Amino acid sequence: MSIQDQRPASPATTDRPLIIRIGKRLRGTMNRISRDQSKIPTEPVLPASAFPWTNRLAEKWQTIAAEAAAILRHRDAVPPLREISPDHARIAGDGNWRSFFLVGYGYEVAENCARAPVTAELVRQIPDLNSAFFSILEPGATIPRHRGVTRGLVTCHLGLIIPDRAEQCAMQVEDIDLHWEAGKWLIFDDSYFHEVHNATDQRRVILLLQVKRPMRLLGRLANDLALWGIRRSPFVQDARRNLHMWENAYQQAERNEAA
Repeated sequence: MSIQDQRPASPATTDRPLIIRIGKRLRGTMNRISRDQSKIPTEPVLPASAFPWTNRLAEKWQTIAAEAAAILRHRDAVPPLREISPDHARIAGDGNWRSFFLVGYGYEVAENCARAPVTAELVRQIPDLNSAFFSILEPGATIPRHRGVTRGLVTCHLGLIIPDRAEQCAMQVEDIDLHWEAGKWLIFDDSYFHEVHNATDQRRVILLLQVKRPMRLLGRLANDLALWGIRRSPFVQDARRNLHMWENAYQQAERNEAA
């Protein structure tokens, strides 16, 4: 049986008008609380020095990149983001953005962590980690302009496998143009509008982390409550089920390699 036969059918996007209405209504208020309670700058792009743990991972970037490269031997069994989370279909609609999850909204994916043990152990040591995954952007891929759901999370990218023409594989956060470098961090607030274009003929791979924004007590309490609700919502629980289905495809790819 081929990998294609093992892949689960793409789940249909489910309309969730109540959740969407509530989320849109509360996002502005929550973002204001996060801004006012933040212990770090609330600018679109942040320095890695705001998060001391980044040094430890940067020192190990080559080992992390080697684990990502090993996973990519079975690239077709790594799910496109739209097939993990139908809610991301608008921004990941072409299937050229793939995600290999180690942790998603606090839920560890044990099988995937076992496939990248050094990376998994490093991310387990990160304070207030929300999510960690290898983000794989194929040649020619585009992620359209969008913004994340909350300023209570900060997004951190560690460059692993970067196209030779790095400036042609770029991200724009608000009006700031950025590109990745191997072994270097890009850290930003994804509640600002941002977009990505890989205008090269090479794949881009990063370790993408989301961590809680350091905040004072009121901000921490509000943020933890919001993330508690998101973690238990269909948005996250459906994604967990879809990841479990894709595990079958990855196991089949490993068996095919061993045969």
